[in-house]
Parts: sequence; structure tokens; C-alpha cells
Amino acid sequence: MLDSPLLSVDQLCSGYGRSQVLFGLSLEVPVKGAVCVLGRNGAGKTTLLKAIAGDLPAISGAIQFNGKRIDRFSMEKRARDGLGYVPQDDAIFSGLTVSENLRLGASFSKNDAGIEEVLSIFPKLGKRLGQAAGTLSGGERKMVAIGRAILGRPKLLMLDEPTEGVWIGVIEEIAEQLIRLSTSMSVVLVEQHIELAMKVAQTAYVMERGRVVLSGPVADVKEDPALLRFLAP
Repeated sequence: MLDSPLLSVDQLCSGYGRSQVLFGLSLEVPVKGAVCVLGRNGAGKTTLLKAIAGDLPAISGAIQFNGKRIDRFSMEKRARDGLGYVPQDDAIFSGLTVSENLRLGASFSKNDAGIEEVLSIFPKLGKRLGQAAGTLSGGERKMVAIGRAILGRPKLLMLDEPTEGVWIGVIEEIAEQLIRLSTSMSVVLVEQHIELAMKVAQTAYVMERGRVVLSGPVADVKEDPALLRFLAP
């Protein structure tokens, strides 16, 4: 058990309508640092993040965040309490410029000065501020989505497949910045690039059919012979 976790998920069950996806899932996230959630497609990783963020209801179980039980809170309330979420589909406004997208994130928390911080994390965006977000490359769109979430001043940042559809050179850049971010906040990373996820995170949870089947320090999980069985296609 972690000491005084920022996020504690206890025996969570959730899903879509009558289709249950998560079955008694538990995990903990420390106040700072990164946790990765691994598993095959369909294991329930995205469902887990949506349930924590409030995009899906909890059937049963509890979610504690920053000392409060939040599983009955709205998605907006959870975000205002410091839970940042970057979904798999980026969730940027394609018709708005990069600058306008970032300013929306800044207005949410009155964090206008933080835009400069985002540009220091992702300097490529500084050259794209007047460009429509929908015309950016896949990697640049991910940077806008992550940057906008950071501007909400989250205590916890959850990212669903932040390197999906991203060029390899940009993947390394995103990984480096996630490591940097995890020194000042908590990060939960769902990622198909296993080596990258384990480079960023200190703790790993491996899911199979809506349950955690393997967990622990990244170094231990990486060496566990059962890992390939749960991640192989």
C-alpha cells in the first residue's frame, strides 16, 4: 500500500449501460510520480480512466481523490477539484487556433500565465499559435491537448494513449516531458508503447478483462514472466 495516496480506487465496477467492463478493480496513485496502466486492447483501460474522470458512472466501489470520495461527483466537479483528463481522441477544438485552445484551458483555472510554461514544455507549439488546431500533426495535437489539461492546474493528470498516431521522434519528446511533469504532479498513463510507459512510470498495473492481474514497482513487473502472457496480442 502507498502512504496517503492522492487517488485510491477501491473495488470499482463500471461499464457502458448493461455491459459491465470493470470488475472490482483497485489501484492507488501517489501524490507525485507516474503510474502506468497496461493491457491488451479491450482490457478496460480506457473505461477505467473514464470512470475515474466521471465520464462513466460507478456501478459499485469507491473513488477517493485528494481526501474526498468523488465517485458521485460530476465530471466538471472532478475537473475543478484537480483531476485532469486527456482522452484518446485528443479532445481539442479543431476549428480554433492553438492559442485559442490553450486560452480555453487557461480560462478554466484563471491560469493565463501558465501558457508560457506550456510553451516551454512544448516549444513547437510556439510556432503554431495562430494555426488551426485541426491542421496540426498528430503529435502536435497531442501536445495541445496535454498543454490545455496542464493549464487547468491538475493535481492528477490522466492520459489515454498520448503517443497513438504520433511520429517516433515526437514520442520521445512527449515521454521526456511526462517524466518532467511527474516530478510536480501525479500522472496516470495508459499507453501501448510498453517500454515508454515503463520509462515514465515508477509503478505499473496490468489489466486483463477488467481486472488488475499484475501490479507493483515497474522494475518488478518488467521482470515478471507473466507480463508477456497478459500483453501478447
